[in-house]
Amino acid sequence: MASKVTFYDTTMRDGEQTIGVNFSIEEKIEIAKGLDDYGVAAIEAGFPAASQKDFEEVKRIAEVVDNAKVVGLARMVRNDINAVIEATKDAKHPMIHVFIATSPIHREFKLHMTKEEILEKIKADVTFTKQYMQDIVFSPEDATRTEPDFLVASVQTAIDAGATMINIPDTVGYVIHQRNMAKFLKTYVKILSVLIKLVGQHIHIMTWVWQQLMLWQELSMVRRKFKAQSTGLVNVPVTLI
Repeated sequence: MASKVTFYDTTMRDGEQTIGVNFSIEEKIEIAKGLDDYGVAAIEAGFPAASQKDFEEVKRIAEVVDNAKVVGLARMVRNDINAVIEATKDAKHPMIHVFIATSPIHREFKLHMTKEEILEKIKADVTFTKQYMQDIVFSPEDATRTEPDFLVASVQTAIDAGATMINIPDTVGYVIHQRNMAKFLKTYVKILSVLIKLVGQHIHIMTWVWQQLMLWQELSMVRRKFKAQSTGLVNVPVTLI
């Protein structure tokens, strides 16, 4: 299976969460143009529903980027989704990144939703979004503290509804501890197994900082396991970040 490395940049959204970092719109446009010239595949430009400033920044970036996908972040809230659709409507390659929390603590204390309600929400909102945008990133927030079977079900539901990229975020740094990392690897392989059954679809998986801390032997095991399961079935690009 051929390997391809792509870059999904979040400098202008996640980067601004760093203490003391606050880009002007001119700086963001300059950064976006530089990333586009460099060949970055996707640029997450901001969270349009967060403020009018964020909305205008994403809109301006969408107008000047030629090759990269311009991504707006949205909660699984229709106002958020509509804000991204509007802000990126002039992009040559618009993309949306939608997320919803899936871990037990988030379900109970933040969302006040059952597993079934969350799966229905994922299905409904990704289906709605697909009417307007073809490229959809789905993130199950706090994925690494989510029950393995429910995490897989959430990913499967998003893909079935039209998601084209899956991000598995370690939102609170759970897998920094080696014992948690080893436990989560089994879930990661299970998610890959779900993806390879989707013959004819090209689904990307992204993982965040926790992967940088993974032991090389563990990472090699995931790659070998995935390659063994996917050979001869379907080419599913895997983006490791």
